[in-house]
Amino acid sequence: MACPLYKLLLFTALLILQLIATCKATLAANYDEQRDNAIRQVSSVGWEVTYDPPKLNMDMSTTRNVTLRIERIAKADLEDIRSVQLRSEREHVAWVENGTIVIEPLVAAIAYNGSFTVVANFLGQTSFFVELVRMNGTTETIKSSTLPITVIRPERVIDHVFTGSVILLISILYINFGAALDVGALKQIARRPIGPMIGFVCQFVFMPLLSYGLGHLLFPDNYELQLGLFFTGVSPAGGASNIWTVALGGNLTLSIAMTTISTIAAFGMMPLWIFTLGRTIFQRANLVVPYSRIAYTAVGLVVPISAGLLIQRYCPRFSRLLVRILKPMSVILILFIVIFAIVTNLYLFELFSWQIIIAGLGLPLLGYCFGFLASTLMRLPLADSLAISVETGIQNTGIAIFLLRFALEQPAADLTTVMPVSNAIMTPLPLLLLLVGLRIHERTKRRAENSLIPKTETDPVVATPE
Repeated sequence: MACPLYKLLLFTALLILQLIATCKATLAANYDEQRDNAIRQVSSVGWEVTYDPPKLNMDMSTTRNVTLRIERIAKADLEDIRSVQLRSEREHVAWVENGTIVIEPLVAAIAYNGSFTVVANFLGQTSFFVELVRMNGTTETIKSSTLPITVIRPERVIDHVFTGSVILLISILYINFGAALDVGALKQIARRPIGPMIGFVCQFVFMPLLSYGLGHLLFPDNYELQLGLFFTGVSPAGGASNIWTVALGGNLTLSIAMTTISTIAAFGMMPLWIFTLGRTIFQRANLVVPYSRIAYTAVGLVVPISAGLLIQRYCPRFSRLLVRILKPMSVILILFIVIFAIVTNLYLFELFSWQIIIAGLGLPLLGYCFGFLASTLMRLPLADSLAISVETGIQNTGIAIFLLRFALEQPAADLTTVMPVSNAIMTPLPLLLLLVGLRIHERTKRRAENSLIPKTETDPVVATPE
């Protein structure tokens, strides 16, 4: 119980941070939504608006000056205009200091030139536009008057440390995995592959489709979050699945076999899903599918697993040592990536909203349910059903974060990372509740059985007279 209790405490602490950040993110999102709903009508005035520079790439917490020029201003246009403002579509990303545009009637026939200060607040993308407020209070926007702005994080030393650490730990884990790969066990499983086949379908058919559908349902207009959830859904099973299978009384042998098959199959299945169904998300997000980066990453993971197989073949004693540290190494990897990603990138919590929490919890929860239902319908033993359920629901979020950070440019890499982090935090919750429920049930059942056992009283010994 020590390990689940530790994870429960960790989850509780992270959940508190989530709730605090969710309030802030929800308020910002609601404000932006109100702004978007208010800005609907395009003005009929023939003004030409240009910006210098025509687009901005800024670091967080920095400022830049922008020159705004408006031409073809007719005096008649100003008669029904109360005010002219320079606005931001997403003010929590970037906003403008004193965006009021004062157009004098004397210079209206010539042009308006003004300089404004843009403040980059948080990573993401937004656009500035010129807004007209009529005398009756209605608002209009000038057609084709947008200034695209991209806000990214400045490069930090700790980011390079984190990236290098992830590469090192992933490589070590896959070397260990190659050393622990039991080819003989795989041959035995191939003779009766019902359990692994069900797990494969759940892992690489149901979970990708589920993550794709959840992304569309919860984030219809946020393609970065759709992409982050989809990358999480196409990832292989996580190393923690073996530990949870043991804790819940599942079939450990089947769990290890499924983890092995899932990890090997991921080299082909992840690129397959990303280059097919995932391409539609890239297209809607106006992002280029990073074919070469994803291919290089997949090939890069083959190298350490091949090294592990060579160690198993030629250095059996060292291979046995690697096998013993495989499980704790898997747990350390997951905890390190998630905790380090949170500590070094606390901005992630400002992105959290109720939709992100629901997605982070819904993906593993539905995976658990579908895996258990599918294996139960196939009349597998309860221990096998538990193993398949856990293997289906637990994703290797470390691989998802690894791919997203190396495959995408900024700020998309940062914006998409929030989904696997949310998934990693929320995944243990259903299993913890199930584990606590099972322990309570076992104790209650044991007490009930003990109460039914009749108490035997020893008869007093009567001394016989001599």
